[in-house]
Amino acid sequence: MKLRLLFSALFCSLLFAGIGQAQSIGLIGSSTANGWNSDTNMIQNVDSAHLWSLKLNLIVGAVKFRQDDAWDINWGSKDFPSGIGTQGGVDIPIPAAGEWTVNFNSLTGAYSFAYTSDIGIIGDATPGGWADDTKMYYDPLDSTHYFITLNLIQGEAKFRANSAWDINWGAIDFPSGVGTLGGPNIPIPATGKYLIHFHKTSGEYSFEEVLEFATIGLIGSGTPGDWTTDTDLTKDSGDPNLWKGTITLTDGEAKFRANDAWAISWGDTLFPSGIGILNGPNIPVVAGKYVVTFNTQTYAYNFAPLVIYSTIGIIGNATPGDWLTDTDMNQDPVDSSIWRLRLIMTDGEAKFRANDDWAVNWGAGDFPTGIATEGGANIPITAGEYKITFNSFTGEYSFELLQIYGVVGLVGTATPNASWEMDVDLTKDLADESFWYINSIDMSAGEAKFRAEHAWAVNWGAVTFPTGVGTQNGPNIPITAGTYRATLNSATGEYAFGDPSSTIDLLRSNSVVIAPNPVKGMMNIQISAEELQGKLKVIIFNSQGAQVLTQNLNVQNQASIDVKNLVPGHYFVHIANDKFAVGKQVVIVK
Repeated sequence: MKLRLLFSALFCSLLFAGIGQAQSIGLIGSSTANGWNSDTNMIQNVDSAHLWSLKLNLIVGAVKFRQDDAWDINWGSKDFPSGIGTQGGVDIPIPAAGEWTVNFNSLTGAYSFAYTSDIGIIGDATPGGWADDTKMYYDPLDSTHYFITLNLIQGEAKFRANSAWDINWGAIDFPSGVGTLGGPNIPIPATGKYLIHFHKTSGEYSFEEVLEFATIGLIGSGTPGDWTTDTDLTKDSGDPNLWKGTITLTDGEAKFRANDAWAISWGDTLFPSGIGILNGPNIPVVAGKYVVTFNTQTYAYNFAPLVIYSTIGIIGNATPGDWLTDTDMNQDPVDSSIWRLRLIMTDGEAKFRANDDWAVNWGAGDFPTGIATEGGANIPITAGEYKITFNSFTGEYSFELLQIYGVVGLVGTATPNASWEMDVDLTKDLADESFWYINSIDMSAGEAKFRAEHAWAVNWGAVTFPTGVGTQNGPNIPITAGTYRATLNSATGEYAFGDPSSTIDLLRSNSVVIAPNPVKGMMNIQISAEELQGKLKVIIFNSQGAQVLTQNLNVQNQASIDVKNLVPGHYFVHIANDKFAVGKQVVIVK
């Protein structure tokens, strides 16, 4: 079955059906005076209904374009100062405060931001050559200080005022010096990305190379990849300079390096912690399982032994044991940091703790999901039956409320009954009461929904096929004729129509997990099902059905995707390989 083609075709039809002639185009975001609350409307070109422009003051932050003061149609992109905005794309970064002239084409999504400044940099080393200045940003706290981050090539450059040669500054010194009026060209000896500073009163300037790291990894005889392959670390969602990962080491040596290449590496003679030296000596490492961290700003590194606890339990007046006795959780057979439990709880409070002792305990003030810290606050609990998950390494936890149904079925014109009144019942899984399936069902072209107890009081529907997240009283699911294995997770609403020969239950609670959820930075996808590991395509759609992010990943147990630039809201994540597909829901917050 062409699962991905069907899925893409459906969303394309949804996407373009909603885009019509704009009554207004506005700019919205944290960089504008109105923030994310309301638009600053642009001015429509008298000769073209699709061209819009605006001159306004912005501050450092992010913006998006949107149509008719609503989120139904909006454009964004990671590119600046110009690019092509896509529907539901990421926020456009604004790097400096000041007056900007903004142009936007609502037909093509093309946009540009031009900065108003009296100081620019020019030369064959700059993007504009000797023909056009690249305007520099001024410091709002110091009107004589200008800066910009710019890709330069080997060549020469000068600073000048008002895009004219009447006033210009240069010198022979690099990477810093004092420019003199009419001085010589500044030599740029190497291609690279530079943070450039200039003071127009004193003439002082500096070029600081900006090192960009696509990956940071650990390599060496003590690592799983030896000296051949890096074991990549993960960038921290809250600190872009911090990289971390859990790695099992053997006695040997190791170094940190950037971009899976030897151009930039760090080493030292100290273990388990130290300050990395650029292209320094190998780090002697000792066998064990470690939480490894490296900071690309300070170059500080640390190998913290990963603590494996004998037991993790939950305790508190919301639990059966009150504050006296732990209710022990079950350790994941693959990841020793993951613990799970199904438990009936009362209104009250709870904490996680290790080894039935208060020496190590975790808590936080958030419910039903959060990140607990050692010695943190009690977790407030609302009465109910929950599937509880806790990660003793990251502190991430979730309480998934269980609603147990006696019967769940499929109903609609696309079912064999061709009826909205007669259900085709699914089978409840013996181990997971939220998981329902029917191994083979012949569906015709039409519509269907899942519902509980042969009644409309509880039902699930959505506009997506073959995977999706059904919502209570949601729209009918559009069905393409075929024979399917249909599955539903009644706790999350996630459903899939897959290969009838498959017995892989990807909608089980622990098969594919997105954590944390809600997420505000780095979204982790944890996959325990071997059939869905390896090369995957992950597509994220917003609530209007617009594709906002696509990544091809090679997943072994876990992968991470940076979603901090997406607009807060509800999203649908489609995860697929050549044979299997699963849909998950996620909430993104700022």
